Amino acid sequence: MTPLTRVRIWIVLFVICLVLSGVTAFPLLAEVRWVSTLALPEPLADWINEVKVALEATPPLMFYGTDWLAFAHIVIGLAFIGPYRDPVRNIWVIEWAMLCCVAIIPLAFIAGPIRGIPFWWQLIDISFGIFGLIPLWIVRREILKLANR
Repeated sequence: MTPLTRVRIWIVLFVICLVLSGVTAFPLLAEVRWVSTLALPEPLADWINEVKVALEATPPLMFYGTDWLAFAHIVIGLAFIGPYRDPVRNIWVIEWAMLCCVAIIPLAFIAGPIRGIPFWWQLIDISFGIFGLIPLWIVRREILKLANR
């Protein structure tokens, strides 16, 4: 498999995961209601129930914000068309995305306590940045191979 093919496969995989993680914000209340019916460990079940109660008390208008969150994930995914088409010229998009993944860490640790998010859930949020960074690092490495040909 050529470096260009590897780059494109990883970019497509990253964009699919990015968009899927975003569009889950559309049916947020339905998802939380469903998860609350599962047999979960007590701390997680308590947290999910607290989120469910808060979401049920939230006026529907406020969910418009999560619609925009989902839309943002889709739009950010579109930014990867450039690196897919011409990875060497658009490596900056990959590096920008890597910085965004790293920025999740301070955001979670700053906003989490302010919003009353349990520490263990902040770690889950941070994992999105860490797991996002892995394919981006691979893509960047492969792009640098392409650039040095």
